[in-house]
Amino acid sequence: MSLADQIFISNCRDIIDNGVWDTDREVRPRWEDGTPAHTVKKFGIVNRYDLSKEFPILTIRRTYWKSAIDELLWIWQAKSNNVKELRTRVWDAWADENGSIGKAYGYQLGVKHHYPEGDMDQVDKVIWDLKHNPASRRIMTNIYTFADLSEMALYPCAYSMTFNVSGNTLNAILNQRSQDMLAANNWNVVQYSVLTIMLAQISGLKAGELVHVIADAHIYDRHIESVEKILKNRQYPAPVFHVDESIDDFYKFSRDSFTMENYEYSEFSDKIPVAV
Repeated sequence: MSLADQIFISNCRDIIDNGVWDTDREVRPRWEDGTPAHTVKKFGIVNRYDLSKEFPILTIRRTYWKSAIDELLWIWQAKSNNVKELRTRVWDAWADENGSIGKAYGYQLGVKHHYPEGDMDQVDKVIWDLKHNPASRRIMTNIYTFADLSEMALYPCAYSMTFNVSGNTLNAILNQRSQDMLAANNWNVVQYSVLTIMLAQISGLKAGELVHVIADAHIYDRHIESVEKILKNRQYPAPVFHVDESIDDFYKFSRDSFTMENYEYSEFSDKIPVAV
């Protein structure tokens, strides 16, 4: 049984059984037919994944982990805000006619700032600190830039990473203001687990815990039936995640630098509507 399955089942069961509905108020998201997209939610969910023990990917439904890594590299390596440079089409609904999502996500990570060590962007500052100042308690990124929100097609959901080195172990905290549990929860967990593994490897460290802090963990009204189906699916043991250990440069990782051994999962064919 995968720990990721256990956590996901526990989270979703709690949200459905004990969560708070927003049907008594106006909401921003809409379904494709224009109907308001209401949710049931729990506030302040905190999940911990020990990456030294198993890779946290769901087996009760398939997570397209290669596509998740593609998006991660688009944001953190390419530091792009143009969906035409992304293999998947998950961001198309928020892009303009040129493919831009504005000053969001990768754009923010690519903005250079002045530090005593020199001018560098947020990603390169994290890498510099992990290699030269691992005792620092200031190793973090934040893409929720208030001055630029009006120029973002979508406010960042996963907006902050905090990295902390304990001995020879790299731990990380992912802060998320909002989480669509069905469409994006394990997708984000996989992405930021891989990011932690990548940064640990190029810094000569071992990957430890990923702590996922979610302010608003919700399930959309039209997702409830699908979630209930998934929670009843067969569970399999966690697969084994492998990374090319020869890579020592963050910018040399590609989607082909990673493999998944013995990934078994239950089939799930429901089409998941996305609220925009």
